[in-house]
Amino acid sequence: MAHGMASPMENSWKIKEEYHIDEDLGFALPNPLEELPYPFDVWISIAKNLPTLIENDQLRAEVEKLKTLNIDDLQGHKLQRLAHLVLGYITMAYVWNKGDGDVRKVLPSNIAIPYCKLSEKLGLPPILVYADCVLANWKKKDPRGPMTYENMDILFSFPGGDCGKGFFLISLLVELAAASAIKEIPIIFNAVQHQDQDTLQKALVDITSCLHKALEVFHQIHDYVDPNEFFGILRIYLSGWKGNAQLSEGLLYEGVWDTPKKFAGGSAAQSSIFQCFDVLLGVQQSAGEKYAAEFLQEMRTYMPPAHQNFLHSLESAPSVREFVLSKDNAGLQAVYNDCVKAMVSLRSYHLQIVTKYIVIPAHQQSKKNQTAEEPSEKENKGTGGTEIMYFLKSVRSTTEHALLKEK
Repeated sequence: MAHGMASPMENSWKIKEEYHIDEDLGFALPNPLEELPYPFDVWISIAKNLPTLIENDQLRAEVEKLKTLNIDDLQGHKLQRLAHLVLGYITMAYVWNKGDGDVRKVLPSNIAIPYCKLSEKLGLPPILVYADCVLANWKKKDPRGPMTYENMDILFSFPGGDCGKGFFLISLLVELAAASAIKEIPIIFNAVQHQDQDTLQKALVDITSCLHKALEVFHQIHDYVDPNEFFGILRIYLSGWKGNAQLSEGLLYEGVWDTPKKFAGGSAAQSSIFQCFDVLLGVQQSAGEKYAAEFLQEMRTYMPPAHQNFLHSLESAPSVREFVLSKDNAGLQAVYNDCVKAMVSLRSYHLQIVTKYIVIPAHQQSKKNQTAEEPSEKENKGTGGTEIMYFLKSVRSTTEHALLKEK
């Protein structure tokens, strides 16, 4: 090799450990912990009994008598993620309680102070986020068994029976199916760097296959999640205090801030996986509807910082789309388009799910109540506080615009 020439491997693009991405599980937290040490175990005790405590009208009283604990004793990422998940569940339950409109606008300092300090340490907002309830809220029944719905469970539940288990686990399994494609990303960038069209083509085919598998898994939601239970019960506990008429000023975190703060509820837009493929394929969501693009950017701040950093690293990498465009290779362009179409299919299916699980139940509820104003608000709002159908249609449309025109 001539002097001054770098070895190809020296320049190769890698997924660094600091991005907290697991080779098999992608953005999901591997083997989440289930127990907190004393004295934090009292939080676990409340979180594990949420449905019963709510039903018996004891939840708020139990929360209010907790001591303010110092989170400095919670060392290690997994322990901190478990504590964030637990405090998120407790906070949602405290604010919404029975979901009947009896809403608390102040989170007591004994929960607010440790929750906000822990959130700051993790770089997450003090509200239940996707990284909590989906990515860190799972276990295997048989540790040696497969990652399948039958062999998995969630760590904590809201009222509504198994609806939460179905919703969170199917979301996780969709994530895992798509996560298999992450290991193709270094192959893709290295192929672009070395002008290797065949390797790029094969990697794009593999990513498309993973996205198709993710869509197949998404179909299982009908088997495990009842639309009326989701809309009437679970959805309430996932709702945040941004864009929510019931907490129009936000939530006051007592002992932390002097004014109420607004945070969006958990949303699929907080998943790093699909934003990751948008960036990889050059889908310019920023070129679409301003509202949708801004919401997607905002939702990045609800992701763990390591995952945000990964998305930034993708944005600074060479453009795959520009490379494909620059080559007069019909086969490569077709394979690229197949990949984008797989993303469009996922987004189209998401629209169908939202129609079944939000729009139709909202219509049905409005007919029962015979009120004209209330349903449109509930019908159009996602748990993240967005006008959900408008948002999802906009994101799908922008994804379609990334398709390369056939010559």
